[in-house]
Amino acid sequence: MDRVDSKPASRYLTNEEAAAYLKLSPHTLNKKRVIGGGPKFRKLGSRVVYAIDDLESWIEARACDTTSDPRYAQAR
Repeated sequence: MDRVDSKPASRYLTNEEAAAYLKLSPHTLNKKRVIGGGPKFRKLGSRVVYAIDDLESWIEARACDTTSDPRYAQAR
């Protein structure tokens, strides 16, 4: 049985990586951590990281069908 030694993709992203993943600025994520409304994050010592699953959930929670969808105003 052959074993492939490869490093799995990280399931946690730094603030900068998460911002790039979401196509937002790192400043926007910083601000959302302070005022709320952003994706869940984890604080590991002085580091802030985001789980990819949490980023995906946050994106999906903002899905709207029309501009009259009540979630549309909240997602802005």
